[in-house]
Amino acid sequence: MPKLRPFSKQPDPARREAVQLLERIESDQAYVNRLISEHLTDELPPEAGRRTTEYVAGVTRWRRWLDFLLAQAYHGRYDQLEPRLRQILRLGLYELLFLKTPAYAALHEAVLLAQAMVRPQAGKVVNAVLRTLLRQQDFLPQPQTGDVAEDLAICYSHPTWMVQRWLVRYGREATEALMQHNNTRPWFGIRVRTDRIARSVVLHRLADRRVEAEPSPVLDDFVRVRRLQPILEDRLIEKGLLAVQDESAGLVVRLLDPHPEETIIDACAAPGGKTTYIATRMRDHGRVLAFDVHPGRTERIRQAALQQGLTSIVAETLDVRHVAERYPTLQADRVLLDVPCSGLGVLAKRADLRWHRCPEALDELTQLQDALLEAAARLVRPGGVLVYSTCTIEPEENEMRVQAFLQRHPEFALEGAENWVPASMVTPAGFLATWPPRDRMDGAFAARMRRKA
Repeated sequence: MPKLRPFSKQPDPARREAVQLLERIESDQAYVNRLISEHLTDELPPEAGRRTTEYVAGVTRWRRWLDFLLAQAYHGRYDQLEPRLRQILRLGLYELLFLKTPAYAALHEAVLLAQAMVRPQAGKVVNAVLRTLLRQQDFLPQPQTGDVAEDLAICYSHPTWMVQRWLVRYGREATEALMQHNNTRPWFGIRVRTDRIARSVVLHRLADRRVEAEPSPVLDDFVRVRRLQPILEDRLIEKGLLAVQDESAGLVVRLLDPHPEETIIDACAAPGGKTTYIATRMRDHGRVLAFDVHPGRTERIRQAALQQGLTSIVAETLDVRHVAERYPTLQADRVLLDVPCSGLGVLAKRADLRWHRCPEALDELTQLQDALLEAAARLVRPGGVLVYSTCTIEPEENEMRVQAFLQRHPEFALEGAENWVPASMVTPAGFLATWPPRDRMDGAFAARMRRKA
């Protein structure tokens, strides 16, 4: 529950900022993480900034369920309500249902926002709608469309097309577990530079700061934390001792299995988390060639390498499809291709991503993934390893891409992942596939293939 402030006649700055950010997310299709990273909350005190982030992520995550309930309580066409008033109603209801803000405080703050940001009379509308739902809090209306996928999509606040796909593939129980995971405040993975600081020391330091943390059960140089802010404040990341990285990404690097003195290509490398982990696993001996198509993101790779004191990394702004043309003799011992994808495995951390995706985009993505695979394959030396990875759980982007590639390229053979990652995360076909509700990490996929000598 957020800290209560004394009653005031002025809107809470954190809530006001949240409403403005929510407007940008919906009207401009802006991304939550990008808005926060642009330091739009820098003018707020740290506690208020954290609350703004919570409000924005929570309302975005639960938008569809909130809208369903508000439409039941609003007398009129809810879909024609002024956008700003709708954001204020969503925020007020989110506080009542999910943050358990005391009713008097949530109502008071929502009314103040409406009066100040819309018009004085709007406060009465907000008060009436939220009080109606407050009276129904123990028996809220439920969707009854007659379509299981539609009803579940409303209740768990996901797009219907996603739920339809998952029901067919996983069944109802697993689909509900996945959506529950996507709607739960996530754990964050932290990679520890164990060559510089022991994981036990990091865990003790986090405990001293009252940060909920635990060692990763699958990677001996990772920990899991509930909150990132204390770690950022402790400057251990700035000192190159820690890096924010999901365990699923770490498992992909373990599957690649880099060794010292090798030449390794990270083909779609930004923002550099896997690149720096590769170099660390090589003890910074060898060459890690990191390519990315975006200049700004390539610079982030260089900054990450500099921050962590890694000298084996060379980052270049270059589309992997043009690498062979620029460097015709380049052949790597190992190539990691972490392709652009739908990102449907990271919906717990990316609250807004579910609203930015559509099924039609999958066809375009799979064509790009095939083209990138073709380019990456040309960079693998005979006897070398190619790892294809994604952060999605959709088979069109995962198994189907690898199977199609292997049919086109008999010179490559699949190697089972069980020798490098936990067996519980390996599919019967030999792929690495993490499952968020089970593994408590992002959903990811990877295939390890070796080019015949």
